[in-house]
Parts: sequence; structure tokens; C-alpha cells
Amino acid sequence: MEDLDPEVVLGMAAQAPDGIMIIDGEGLIRYWNRGAERIFGLPAADVAGRSLDVIIPEKHRKRHWDGFREAMDRGSTKYGEADLLAVPALAADGRKLSIEFSVVLLPAPDGGAYVGAVVRDVTARRAKEREMMRQRAGTAADRTTV
Repeated sequence: MEDLDPEVVLGMAAQAPDGIMIIDGEGLIRYWNRGAERIFGLPAADVAGRSLDVIIPEKHRKRHWDGFREAMDRGSTKYGEADLLAVPALAADGRKLSIEFSVVLLPAPDGGAYVGAVVRDVTARRAKEREMMRQRAGTAADRTTV
């Protein structure tokens, strides 16, 4: 794999259907691929250099930034390679999204760190799961009233 041109890898990242983003140690967006544009409805040019707050619902920001600063200070994340995180997010039009993502810490040339994330929109799947749970709960309630 050493002979693979880095431009091929960068091209794959740019065109991946999942969102791929890189955040610097200050919490500013430094990379945002087409998948992230599609998921959040925000063009890369509009989010470059902006805070990740553009996609974090206000009531979740403190918790996010506390964890972010902790990871930056520690130089590691508490999440492992196999961990898939599920959180709410915001689209550009104000819609609430359900996203799942994996996260990695990447070394920065200045000795700091970047945070890389691969994001998937699971809003439709979560809605179906909630509907199925409601139907099951309704069916169970119907059986107890018979």
C-alpha cells in the first residue's frame, strides 16, 4: 500500500458519501468533504475556519466542548477504534439530525492535535426504530386490555 499515491486517498476522502471532517485543536473546522456538505447542508467554503457549533445543538455544546478540551489536554480520546458514537446534530435548515460517527486524534505538525471524524446520517433509521418501538408498545398495551 506504500505505493498508493496520496492524491488517490485524498480523492476518496473528498468524494466519500459519509461525512469526513477534521477539526483543529481550537475546535475550528479545517476539512469538510462532500458527504458532510450533503448531510448538514453546509458547503465546505461556508464552514472552513468556523466553530463546530454550526452543527451542535445548543443544549449539547457545553458537554461537547468539555469533552473536547479534556481530550486535547490529555492528548487522547476516551473512545476506542471500534466505538461508534451517536449524537443529535443540526442541519443548515434547522432540522434535527441523528448522526453516528467515529473519531480519531491526529498529530498536528506543531505538536498539537487534530480531531478526525467520519459521520453518517442515521435520522431516517432512528425514526423507523422509534416507530417500530411505538407499534410494539401499542400492541403490548392492546394485549393487556383484552
